Amino acid sequence: MILTRRTVLAGLASACAASALSWPAFAQADYPTRPVRVVVPYAAGGGTDFFARLVFAEIGNRLGQQFVIENKAGAGTNLGAESVARAEPDGYTLLLGDSSTFATNRSLYRSLSFDPYKDFSPVSLSGRFALVLLVNTDKLKVNSVKELVEAAKKAPGSINYGTPGLGSPFHLATELLSQQAGIKLTHVPYRGAAPAVQDLVAGNISTMFIDFATARSQLSGPVKAIAVASPREFAGLPGVPPVSADFPGFEAWAWQGIVAPAGTPPAIVAKLNEAYRQTVAQPAIRDKLTGAGIEVLQSTPEEMASYMQAEGAKWEQVIKTAGIKLE
Repeated sequence: MILTRRTVLAGLASACAASALSWPAFAQADYPTRPVRVVVPYAAGGGTDFFARLVFAEIGNRLGQQFVIENKAGAGTNLGAESVARAEPDGYTLLLGDSSTFATNRSLYRSLSFDPYKDFSPVSLSGRFALVLLVNTDKLKVNSVKELVEAAKKAPGSINYGTPGLGSPFHLATELLSQQAGIKLTHVPYRGAAPAVQDLVAGNISTMFIDFATARSQLSGPVKAIAVASPREFAGLPGVPPVSADFPGFEAWAWQGIVAPAGTPPAIVAKLNEAYRQTVAQPAIRDKLTGAGIEVLQSTPEEMASYMQAEGAKWEQVIKTAGIKLE
């Protein structure tokens, strides 16, 4: 073969192109090469924070780099979510968000600085928290959802319920029940779960939905669990029926998932997904999460994206019907 200037230049161009194509794949195969920041859009100490610190410590061990938890609370998870949506899509900033972040805030807030469907690359669903309907039976003498509904229909608006805040999964679960049952309850929002539960125990409010991890420590005296929001009986509360036994199709969870900024290379997303799957497959990790009232979930990125859209559509209707709006 006779080498000409043209063939040499063509060969060099081809080699450079091949190198350019292989470099991102090589870089992603080595990922991560430095610490990864994981934003938790809640204050330290809650269920989401517990999950993040347990699971991402082990993911870091598997991938050979530290995953640093950064608590960035505020605006119903929006503050932390926005910071991740605007981060570089290089796999070094992740978000452990929840049903508010990915499904309901887009309908609750008059203006949102990010789009949960467009501004994130889903990695995996990670967990969900069973919701329990509690009643103070000294304040409200009912023992089932059916009896609660009957009492509410007799005196519309006379039964009050507490929540950890406007637009929370607990608020929306109660609105869903009210709409399906055709009843009117009076909402008393609190700044967090603790003061709401304290007032339920004291009899200042009659009823509330709360997560199982919180509910199980309150099941004494007049406080009774009369139903769960999962579609079937929950293993942690044997004998407590689902709301769906009286209102078929009723289902509500507080759920969470892991995302990266939109545009994160698929190879990095896949690597994170696999590391997460391997981590939660460990019995010791899974037992700790289950013990904290968390049902462990795992999914493909595509499954998480579909779930986000389905949940967003479901709760948008509930929010619009209830006329809930947040600034």
